[in-house]
Amino acid sequence: MSDVLLIIAPENFRDEELFHTKEEIEKSGHKTTIASIKKEESVGMLGGKTVPEKTIYEINENDYDVVVFVGGSGASIYFNNERALEIVKRFYEKNKVVAAICIAPSILANAGILKNRRVTCWESESENIEQKGAKYTGNSVEIDGKIITANGPNAAREFGKKISELI
Repeated sequence: MSDVLLIIAPENFRDEELFHTKEEIEKSGHKTTIASIKKEESVGMLGGKTVPEKTIYEINENDYDVVVFVGGSGASIYFNNERALEIVKRFYEKNKVVAAICIAPSILANAGILKNRRVTCWESESENIEQKGAKYTGNSVEIDGKIITANGPNAAREFGKKISELI
């Protein structure tokens, strides 16, 4: 059993990308923890609600095997957030699984870990990830080493399953 950290925006995360991904990971027997900038109720773009258990400032990467950045328009809050970028780098350096869906692969790109990697994302972010050296594929889910990316809400269940398989 692995511990999976799901990082969401405090508002406007994409509901399916959190709830469907989390459900698939938990179905495989793994434990999940939700984190955000604050431990107050977070509301998704479709109205789904959750209360994060931790803030990103309380995260110790040694406690988790995987980090997942959930998309939705709110995820842009992490594009240049120093702590979020530091989390990505630390998980990557420790050879742990790093995953992102929808617009969130831009967080990984901005952290500098996607150079020469096959990556997918919401199409609006394809230019940014390519500028940072990634090879955009446009597939629904892409796995390159221990980096998993997905292109949006319709890929959330497959994304969750692939994360579970990789750990």
